[in-house]
Amino acid sequence: MITKPAVHPLAKLSGTIVLAGAGKMGGALLTGWLAQGLDAGDVVVIDPQPSDEIRAFTARGIRINSSADDVGSVATLVLAVKPQMFRDAGPALRAYVGPNTLVVSIMAGTPIATLAEVCGGHVVRAMPNTPAAIGRGITVAVAARDVSAVQRDTADALLRATGAVEWVDDEALMDAVTAVSGSGPAYVFLLAEELARAGVEAGLPAELATKLARHTVAGSGELLHRSDLDSATLRQNVTSPGGTTAAALAVLMAADGFQSLLTRAVAAATKRSSELAK
Repeated sequence: MITKPAVHPLAKLSGTIVLAGAGKMGGALLTGWLAQGLDAGDVVVIDPQPSDEIRAFTARGIRINSSADDVGSVATLVLAVKPQMFRDAGPALRAYVGPNTLVVSIMAGTPIATLAEVCGGHVVRAMPNTPAAIGRGITVAVAARDVSAVQRDTADALLRATGAVEWVDDEALMDAVTAVSGSGPAYVFLLAEELARAGVEAGLPAELATKLARHTVAGSGELLHRSDLDSATLRQNVTSPGGTTAAALAVLMAADGFQSLLTRAVAAATKRSSELAK
């Protein structure tokens, strides 16, 4: 018996999708959509300075900077502009929003109430992270009360094009989400950076220390991704009693060590996310 390959949910979507902002995150979304079967002819990109990579997609049928009158009815507007630009760009984007339009925002610190006030529509607020660029991101989303089940499924399919998606019911959690997963890749990159620096301090050549740190962080992340074990168990599996790893962890796990620093860092990012919403 021959089984037909499953059709990706994106290939089943109908209606025009307007992507406002085609920078790194918006571009990653667009690339993911097209790779997973979304009809390029249904996509309109609004960006004052689209990159050559985005312009190249016109050969596949996407439209760039078409007016609201030319676009007509819009099923979904995806907001991927910088939050500080939204107050200026938002009113112009409202022209693309009809009474039944789903509005999906990936802008940090911009609450549902503000999105609805500026753009209208039925709003889903989402927070992705930069591994979305390689299809390994994670996005957390929360929907306004007037978002239908069908619209939520549409938002889920669009966001899932760049990685995993989790949904929450309480929008107040989004500040902490931003601090943990939205900003989190920077913490991991800093770990690689400082691990290399510590290697140099221990006597390693800089190039070797950088390579060791980079591969160790990347490989450990991939092991964590593939393993069914939790991170604490994986850590314990590396640690022999009285060994070198145990000596290092005694420093990192001290009262003023890594956990304390990371807790303070996440708290600072959460506070800043809340401030951006005001």
